Amino acid sequence: MVSEVTGPVRLVLVDDHQVVIEGLKAMLAGFAGRVRVVGQAVGAEQALKVVANFDPDVVLCDVRMKNSSGLDLCLALREREPQRKVVMLSVYDDEQYLFEALRVGASGYLLKSIASDDLVRQLELVRDGGTAIDPEMAARSVDIAARIQRDEFWPGARQGLTSRESEILSYMVTGLSNRGIAKRLVIGDETVKSHLRSIYRKLGVADRTSAVATALREGIFR
Repeated sequence: MVSEVTGPVRLVLVDDHQVVIEGLKAMLAGFAGRVRVVGQAVGAEQALKVVANFDPDVVLCDVRMKNSSGLDLCLALREREPQRKVVMLSVYDDEQYLFEALRVGASGYLLKSIASDDLVRQLELVRDGGTAIDPEMAARSVDIAARIQRDEFWPGARQGLTSRESEILSYMVTGLSNRGIAKRLVIGDETVKSHLRSIYRKLGVADRTSAVATALREGIFR
């Protein structure tokens, strides 16, 4: 049940680029009576402190940031405060990101192309207890979710792994090192480590050995 709350939405903005934060503030400036930016943070580490200090109604966060993840930040914020409302704002029109956002407890997933008045309405919806999802993504997600349950996607999709994470996990199962995986996929070592952190989180494990064991036990790879 969505409850109506009076007063402006108290908002904290999180992105790894100050220029994006300033753009969002300018975008919301015309709605001062409905949304009030009470804090801002560049990156996830700073965000934890800012959110703790200002206790906003909603945290609006980029899903992907340099050296960090909005998904990991959402999880950390909700571990500290289970009722914390976090909305992902992203350029990625990708259902897998939407599924992962909901999996870690986000209250919404919106695209950066959203109009300012629509963004304000969605923030009010989340503040009042609702869930905000880009309409076109929501429509596509119904079919995607059903297909995942029928195992019509890549191995590990049911566990929330992206296709790239599934590929990396398959190389882990064969015993390839981080450097070996990076060389095989022509990506950086840090990118591999970022994917590993996401894989561990989704599988509910803490290290490589446990991830491989879970992949084999759950039949993701045989």
